[in-house]
Amino acid sequence: MKRIEATIQATKIGAVTEAITGIVGGFTILEGKGRGSGTRQEMRSGRGTGTITAEYNHVATVNTIVDDSDVEKISTAIADAAFTGKGGDGIIVVTNVDNVMNIATKKSGHEAL
Repeated sequence: MKRIEATIQATKIGAVTEAITGIVGGFTILEGKGRGSGTRQEMRSGRGTGTITAEYNHVATVNTIVDDSDVEKISTAIADAAFTGKGGDGIIVVTNVDNVMNIATKKSGHEAL
């Protein structure tokens, strides 16, 4: 089993969730602030005569656990849905998962997914 953690632009949450719904058993989304290689938002300051650059971008992290055979399909679906072609589109991290337990059903391993 693998854990897929994708940090994406917060504006792409809808597209990403639509892309992976039905492919994965479930997922978690956490919204926050981040700072990566992308450009940060410019905002007007004062009476609109100046601008300041936001210190952080609004990002979301999508987490899911999947079978090894589904990693490529799900990673591609996330990457395609989050793609804008500009720096700061996000990053996908895949890590190994030793075990999973569904608390409600008490099933573990692949059955828990």
